[in-house]
Amino acid sequence: MPRSDGRGGAPPPVRGAPRAARDGGFVTAETAVVMPVLVALVGALIWGLMAVCARIECVDAARAGARAAARSEPQPAVLAAVRGAAPRGARIALAREGDLVRVRVEADLPGIGQLAIKIGGEAVARAEESEAR
Repeated sequence: MPRSDGRGGAPPPVRGAPRAARDGGFVTAETAVVMPVLVALVGALIWGLMAVCARIECVDAARAGARAAARSEPQPAVLAAVRGAAPRGARIALAREGDLVRVRVEADLPGIGQLAIKIGGEAVARAEESEAR
């Protein structure tokens, strides 16, 4: 039914009008409230995925280094093997404990405030020269 004031458009909702006509602006308001929550949730999921990937990289790098050290490769070759698989800027620690070699890889995961955490991985292998005995 056209308006009688000559401006056109839909008339204001009437008391007996269907519910859909009376709730027209609420969907926009609810979306405006929910969108920041959804963006924060997606950000948290992406950050968690980055943390898991960094952890896997640290563990893989430590294993590669432990295998190289167990084969009695020179220390520069062991460090190159670790750096090839480790996340950028990772800290590497090599240790020999009797016939075991231990490699630890730690990296910082960027984040805001408390979300900036350290991720690490460690691997231990028996040196091959001790297996020959």
